[in-house]
Amino acid sequence: MVMDDAGNLRDIGEPDIDGAFLASGGVARVREALERDELPVVVGEGLRVGPPIARPGKIVCIGLNYSDHAAESGADVPAEPVVFMKAANTMVGPYDEVLVPRGSVKTDWEVELAIVIGRRARYLDSREEALDAVAGYAVSNDVSEREFQLERGGQWDKGKSCETFNPLGPWLVTADEITDPQSLALRLWVNGELRQNGDTKNMIFDVAEIVRYLSQFMVLEPGDVINTGTPAGVAMGMPGQPYLRAGDVMELEIEGLGRQRQTVGQA
Repeated sequence: MVMDDAGNLRDIGEPDIDGAFLASGGVARVREALERDELPVVVGEGLRVGPPIARPGKIVCIGLNYSDHAAESGADVPAEPVVFMKAANTMVGPYDEVLVPRGSVKTDWEVELAIVIGRRARYLDSREEALDAVAGYAVSNDVSEREFQLERGGQWDKGKSCETFNPLGPWLVTADEITDPQSLALRLWVNGELRQNGDTKNMIFDVAEIVRYLSQFMVLEPGDVINTGTPAGVAMGMPGQPYLRAGDVMELEIEGLGRQRQTVGQA
């Protein structure tokens, strides 16, 4: 579905918004059809809102990408982006339930700007090429289990890849609609209390550099998602702050990209 200028939901007439859709010029096709008023209005009441991108090939994450979050984590500001992967099947819709894993005592929240890749990108030479590879942006909640991540040996992935650990959406906002991805306020509340209040201008590595940098180490494909890091205010960085438990409610938003709400359950 797509939202028109009047706020109506329209059926795009294609099975999914996925990598194949983006690679084949789907955004331009839908935009042209919308301008010709060819897309039927959909009554959205009662419908589940799924993630705005289907079946990402991979979810790549950047850690410690805000200096205030690095400080609250007790880590040095990184000289290069800290890169880790998150299982693609962690992705759920923006209003879906988030499950605390069995045995978890440190399930944490992280509001993040997500990049969605629109074309194949490898060994990019410039920031301009990097931004040209971006299809759009979305709100992401990079839910994390800190004990699994940091105290159970190995790399971070086991604390990042539990089921439901990546709500995304509600919208994929195309890159041309975001004037400056480095000037977006992002916030997160837990049970109505503001926990994170940051701005993408405070990223250590900005969107263009993240995409350019990653393309030196892996091929980015249409539909891939990149979580770009979180500002200060996570439970891990606040001594005495309780971690998530069943019944808690998370609400998060990024300026221009919409708002999420998840109730926490128990796996």
